[in-house]
Amino acid sequence: MAAADVATATPKPALGERMRQRPNLLLLISLVSGAITHAYHTFLYPLYITDEGIYTQQAWAVLREHALSPYTYFYDHAPFGWLVMAAWANVLPNQFEAFGNPINTMRVLMVIAHVISTGLLFGIVRRFCDSSAGAFLACFIFNFSPLAVYYQRQVLLDNLMVVWVLLAVYLIARKGDRVVTAVSAGLAFGLAMVTKENAVFFLPALAYMAHKYSKDSRSRRFQTSFWWFGAGIPVGFYLLFSALRNELLPSGMNFNLNAPQAKHVSLLYTIWWQSNRTGISGRELFVRLLENSWMSRDSIILIGGVIAVVVVLILWSQDKSRTGYLVAALMALGYGVYMARGSVLLDFYIVPMIPVLAMNAGLVFGTLMKSVPRPLQVATTTAIVAAALVIPGGYFLSHNTQGQVQVHDLYHLQVTPLQNQQVAWVRANIPANARIIIDDDIWTTLHDVPPYFPRAHSHFKAASDPAVRDKLFRRNWANIDYVVMSNKMRQAMERNNTGGQEQWMLDAIDQHGERVWDLNRGNIHLSVYRIVK
Repeated sequence: MAAADVATATPKPALGERMRQRPNLLLLISLVSGAITHAYHTFLYPLYITDEGIYTQQAWAVLREHALSPYTYFYDHAPFGWLVMAAWANVLPNQFEAFGNPINTMRVLMVIAHVISTGLLFGIVRRFCDSSAGAFLACFIFNFSPLAVYYQRQVLLDNLMVVWVLLAVYLIARKGDRVVTAVSAGLAFGLAMVTKENAVFFLPALAYMAHKYSKDSRSRRFQTSFWWFGAGIPVGFYLLFSALRNELLPSGMNFNLNAPQAKHVSLLYTIWWQSNRTGISGRELFVRLLENSWMSRDSIILIGGVIAVVVVLILWSQDKSRTGYLVAALMALGYGVYMARGSVLLDFYIVPMIPVLAMNAGLVFGTLMKSVPRPLQVATTTAIVAAALVIPGGYFLSHNTQGQVQVHDLYHLQVTPLQNQQVAWVRANIPANARIIIDDDIWTTLHDVPPYFPRAHSHFKAASDPAVRDKLFRRNWANIDYVVMSNKMRQAMERNNTGGQEQWMLDAIDQHGERVWDLNRGNIHLSVYRIVK
């Protein structure tokens, strides 16, 4: 470097000075507050649920059995999510027991995933609207929304998928004139799709973004093509994996959903089955979840987020150069169509919509704040945050059943110790070789540390997996020794009994079961039945 260049070079600010800069300070506050809201009390609330147990046991199978599942892997989900979970457990000193039990250990990973998502969301909103105030508000909603905290603490593939989707958006938003950036963004989105398949409903928005952001680049064709190439790599490997196992197509090309798969499982058959699953009318179920589950936890983000999407579309229509605004709206619309289309829904399917709605709200707020003096921006942001945290029924305070103001259940209720008590009783009182029907939430705990319970299986597998149903239990109640009932497991068994596949287990409980342990706290009911023969 020439002497003149050295003399005129601007020294890089020290770390402390950079952190005092307003955008970096707001980012730091967002990251720390997200870590606190999600990590505090995460081992105690909410209850461990079936899906957490399923994904944890599949990660356990990767490390312990070098398989994608302890049972027959039938392509119910792409495996990248629990491969990441297995890698996380593998680097910890006590692996699955590092934080007390396997689900707790994976909940720590969910906290890490949320903090990463928060940083990416901040960067995306700031790049889209050039407002650190808008980015901060988006992250505040994402961090403190009771709807977000409740589901993002749980061990769900959706939480890991969100990280990859936001990374894909962030990389494109950098507007780097480099093919490697396009490939990396595409690869991130491809990993999102092999983490949880419903990421595909973000594809129109991200494909449009990849096309639009490379418009003025000299390597436009390369960037767009390589984005698609990157996105296709993980999906292609997944298809190749199933083809090499001779499990891509069903035997005899039979896609008849009324006939079980013969000879072997099939990826394409499972995709066809998933897309045709029915039960309660999908739209009816969507409305029911909206009213009874999602709105009751946080109506602010749902109502305000939908309004924000409309406003963002209006803002884009007034200035078509705001490409990011259209991308944010399209992401919300694409995933919204998926949820309301009329198929089977689970309550945690709302997870990927939360950061997208927060993103749209942040864009609206950031646009409004651009024309406001800096002191008024600070005052307005502070007032909104304070109101959300202080007003009962908001993001921190709530009313209990007696109408008294208290801290939200997320931060004071202790419910998972009840499940730990149930596991402790099982270990102390049931022989390790007993044949037990359980829920998936305690599967890994009973299989990972001594005393091992190798013949403890979930009621789902006892109803559907031939190795468990026909060889161990033989569809006969007399071959069951104990039934360990989780909260609402009875309802799940009845819902899964449409063809009578769980009737022999229900008969064991109702006609031959002796309740030997139970625990009731509010609306939580746990029990253990000994089957009398």
